[in-house]
This record gives sequence, C-alpha cells and structure tokens, in this order.
Amino acid sequence: MDMNQYLSMFIDESNDHLQSLNENMLELEKAPDDIGIVQIIFRSAHTLKGMAATMGFEDLSSLTHQMENVLDLVRNEKLKMQDYIFDTLFKSLDALQMMVQDIMQGGDGKADVQSIVASLQAIVRGEVPGGADSAASSQAAPAAETSSTGIQLDEFQYSVLEQSITEGHKVLYIEVAIREDCQLKAARAYLVFDLLERYGEVVKSHPSVQEIEQERFERSFSLYYITQKDAAELQSMIVNLSEIDSAQVMPLDHETLNQLSSGVQEAAAAGTPEAPAAAAAAAPSDAKPEAPQTAAKAEAKAGARANGGAAPSRTIRVDIERLDVLMNLLSELLIDRSRLEQLAHEIKRSDLTETVEHMSRVGSDLQNIVLKLRMVPIDTVFSRFPRMVRDVAKSLDKKIDLVIVGAETELDRTVIDEIGDPLVHLLRNAVDHGIEPTAQRIAAGKPETGTVQLRAFHSGNHVFIEIEDDGGGIDRDKILNKALKNGVVTQSEAATMSDEQVYMLLFAAGFSTADVISDISGRGVGLDVVRSKIESLSGVVSVTSTLGKGTKFSVQLPLTLSIISAMLIKVGSEKYAIPLSSIVETGIIQRNQIRSVHGYTMVPYRDAHIPLMSLANLFEVADFDENAEEETEIVVIRKGERLAALTIEDFIGQSEIVIKNLGKYLPPVQGVAGATILGDGQVALIVDPNAFIK
Repeated sequence: MDMNQYLSMFIDESNDHLQSLNENMLELEKAPDDIGIVQIIFRSAHTLKGMAATMGFEDLSSLTHQMENVLDLVRNEKLKMQDYIFDTLFKSLDALQMMVQDIMQGGDGKADVQSIVASLQAIVRGEVPGGADSAASSQAAPAAETSSTGIQLDEFQYSVLEQSITEGHKVLYIEVAIREDCQLKAARAYLVFDLLERYGEVVKSHPSVQEIEQERFERSFSLYYITQKDAAELQSMIVNLSEIDSAQVMPLDHETLNQLSSGVQEAAAAGTPEAPAAAAAAAPSDAKPEAPQTAAKAEAKAGARANGGAAPSRTIRVDIERLDVLMNLLSELLIDRSRLEQLAHEIKRSDLTETVEHMSRVGSDLQNIVLKLRMVPIDTVFSRFPRMVRDVAKSLDKKIDLVIVGAETELDRTVIDEIGDPLVHLLRNAVDHGIEPTAQRIAAGKPETGTVQLRAFHSGNHVFIEIEDDGGGIDRDKILNKALKNGVVTQSEAATMSDEQVYMLLFAAGFSTADVISDISGRGVGLDVVRSKIESLSGVVSVTSTLGKGTKFSVQLPLTLSIISAMLIKVGSEKYAIPLSSIVETGIIQRNQIRSVHGYTMVPYRDAHIPLMSLANLFEVADFDENAEEETEIVVIRKGERLAALTIEDFIGQSEIVIKNLGKYLPPVQGVAGATILGDGQVALIVDPNAFIK
C-alpha cells in the first residue's frame, strides 16, 4: 500500500503531538507529582508511536515505545520523576523532532538513538526492577478493556434507530475482525467505514471513530448501521476487503434492538464481566460474546480523554496557497464591484443601484471573512519558546520564568511564518545578556529567579510584540566604548547620541557586548538579522532600558501583508501607492526651498535637512516635468530613524489596497514592492520606501 498520500498528514500530526509533549513536559516539571499530566503525555506518546509504526518509521516508533515504558511506570506510581529523567525525556523529544524534520526533507527518519534508548532502559531497570514487564502488562490491560466494551446508545441514537426501522430502513449490528498479522489496523478500519458510508450511515461505533483512527483498539470493532443494502450482500463486501478476517452482520427489528441495547446497559450498570444475555441470544451462533467495561471505568476513560484534549476538532488544515488564490479572486471581485458602482451611478436606475449596494455590502463582509481566514494566533510561534528558554537557562545555570501574555493575538499567516527566528534571537538575548547570574541577582537584592515577559497585543492596524526582562539593563557607556572601538561611530557622533540611539547600536552588523564567545552569543550575529527581517516585514523594532532594572524590546508589525492602507498618488499618467506605515506626513514645498548639499538634493524639514528624491526621475516618468512648477507636493517617508522626501505631482487619496506579486517574469525593480488593481481597472505600482533610504 502506498503511504505517501498520508505523509503530509503524518508530519502535521506528529509536529502537533511533539509540541504537546514539550508543553506538557514543561508543566510536569513544575508539578512532578501530577499524574493527570503524565496520563496526557503517555497518550500523546502512544498515539505518536502508533502513527510512526503505521507509516513504517521503525526508529521513531521504537524510541517512543521506550519513552512509554518510563511514563507507564510513572503513571502507575512505581517511579518518581527526577531531574535526570526529565533531561532524558527531553533529549528523546529532541531526537524525535530531528527524525520528523528528516522525514519532512524527504529522508527515512532514521537516527542513531542507541544512547538515549540505553538511558531510558536504564531508568526502567534501575528504578523499578522488572519494570519493563509491568509496563508491558499494564499497557496490555487497558487495550483488553477497550476491546471488550459494548456499545451503549444514548436516547437520541436509540430513537434514530427506532425511527429508521419504523420507516422501513434496514438497521444492522455489525462486528468486524481484522487479521492478527495486519500491520495497518487503522487503515483497514478506514476502508470498512469508507465502504459503509457509501451505502448508509454509521450511528455509533465501539471503539469510537477517533480511537480507531489512533489504533486504540485490538483486532475488532462493532457498530450500529442504517442502510437499504441487504445484510448478506454487505457482509460479502466487507469480507472482500483486504486483511479483514471476518464480519458478522445482524439485522435488527424493534425487539432485538431493545434487547441488545438494554442488555448492554444492564451489564454496564451491574459491572458483570459476562456479555449481556439478550445480546448473546440475538447474535449469530458463531459470534463471540464480549465483556463490557463497568460504567465507572467508561466514565473515567471519557473524563481522561476530555482532559487530554481529545474532543473532536472543529478545524481543518488548508494550504496557504489556496487562501492566496481566494484572496486574488476576491480582489478581482472587488474591482468589478467598483466598476458596477460607477456604472450604476452613471445610469441612475433605482433597481440597479439597490442591487449594487447589496452586492457591495456582501462583498465587504466576504472581504472581512477572507482576511480573517489568513489570521493565525501568534501562539503557534510562542508555544515553542518555553522549552527553548528552559534549555538556554539551564545551560547558563540561571533560573528564569517565562511569562507569556496575549498568545491569542492574531497575525497574518505570512507574518507568522517569518517572525519566529527574530523572536528566538531576542529571547536568547534576554536570557543571556538581560538576566544576570543568580549570585549577582541575589547580591542586588533581586529574586534569584529572573522573569522574561513575552507580550503580544493589537493597536490599530498593527500588532506589538514586547520582550521585557527584569535583568541588569543596558550599560550605555559599555555600548559606546565597544562601538567606538569597532569604528561603528565616531567620537563626535557619540557625544551627541541619545539613549535610544545608543541602544539601537546593538542592531549594527557584527556588534556584540559579550566578552566571551559561546554557543549562545558573542559572534555579533543576531540582532542585526532581527532588524533586517522585521524591516522586510514592514515592521519596526525599538529598545528601552533602565540600568539595573531591565530592558524591553518592542516589535511593531502590520496585521497583514496581503492588504494594507496606502496613499494613492499621481505622477504624470502613472499612479502609485505608498504604504501609510512608511509615511510621516505630506506637504507642499516651494521650488526655491530646495538646496544642493555636497552633491545631494536636500530640503528643510523641522529644523533639519532631509534628502529629496523625485519619483518621476526614479521611475523615469516621461510625461511629467516637476521643474516647470513653482511648488511641489512631497511625501515624507521613514525607515527607522532616517527620513527622506519624495516629490510627486498630486494626491489621489487614502485607500485599502490588495498587494499583488509582480510575478516571476518581471525582473526585480528597485523601489517597487508589488502592484495593486484600482477600481477603474488601472494597475498602480506599490512603492517600497525602504529601498530609497540607505
């Protein structure tokens, strides 16, 4: 069987389980005696093992199995969690992550994990002699219980079956057994369900569909089914499926349905190990009676699943490219809407006007929904940081508490994909440079555990992400001395720099205040990458600090990169859009105010002079000569702390525009970030102000 069609699903779900394992391990580290967390971790590990085995990734499955053995001893209170056990389990998770990454890159997911496996086996042998056997037996017990539970119908399900019988539909009780040598139980069960759903409706199954998908069953499963197919024909179709051992299909009428249902309920209430007599009487002679769980055990398992987040998911995975296509189609629709509005205004027919107005309202709602579809909680990025901070702090022998606020804040998926690495650099910087060593904190009268806060919140059309620590703050003199030594600034420049300007020197390429080069810092690579990446996302990063009290890095990002607010301008016959996030202000200057300073064209601006550039000259617009005018409109743009002015012909107005890529066939044009289609169908280029300010 070709498993490639399931590979992307396996990778996605494996990453989800690994993230869950990391998060819950961190929670368990804070509360080592909480067996509830251990149960959740065990279930995730068990599911991951089953998925890996199904896909044929034996190394991944084997390592997860060894983790299960340790976790099984812990959940059965035969082993207490200790630091070295946590470290070994975290190393195991790192190895699993590397295997999944290898699979994502087209590898076979194999890795040398003998040392980690040996450590896990030593934990099992050393702490509880014979623990491996008890682990195996304890794993077998729940499996046996699962396979022996009867189907209990609630009132709604029972009434559906009753009504179906009354209306002439065929209600069947089906038991399916899979061959013992089958390696893909869940896949074979899926084929059965796929077949049944073509000809009818499955009302309830045992185990549940979710448990079957996760291979949490032995060899058999049973279900209630409504169809118009004949029982014998259906039985033949099921048995003919690959690796199906047997199938028992029993037609039900009102009496046998009542006997079967009430028999299971009575047995569950009484907690008897025997199969219900009524069910046995109604079943075919070669059907094997099954022993159901007690109601108490069923409730306990249901509760455990609820706590473990096993509720049915209400979300689906959608390729981001499909959303891009949807956004492009929506922009085409909005262009046609604008054209219709213009035509309706010209024709002046009331019925046409009303229809177009309704279409405009629906189009606006559709636009909002499509934009929201691209929005993703920033928690998808934040959730991986607690583990990273824990590891870095441990390597530096520091105690650090990471506090995350606003993880539910939403950002465009495109921004989410790019912002992870810059935040990693900023957090590592806070842990290494920001938080002092424990002895130094105690001497300064601070708690020995440092705090790093990671916050996210909305403000207008932007999202702010702040990383704040309660460490020693930034030493202005130390930074200036290092900058002077490295030739980043001159002595005269240093004398006039404000605190904010000094702090921004940290983002200079190759700049580092670390005295010793380590795996974490000292090479001068990090904050310069942060700044360039954030600016490429049309964002801004700033720093504030108080010596002895702490430092705060603030990152400002646009909510979305697919739709932006822009100022539409005109130069000759051409129209351009300049992002509002880059505009400081607009104005008009007299031509006689323009100066030439050392070969550069400058213009006075608020007690200073800033560079002046002609958009007509930059883009070679032939049908506009600004030198013939006495006064010129300008747009003052900003990149970080630097300002410049662009001369234009006229302002059209502010608008929300959809960014479109120029495509692969056009070479990169300096100063152009993309294009947008205006309401009249004309294409306007989107100006990239960052390209004009060096």
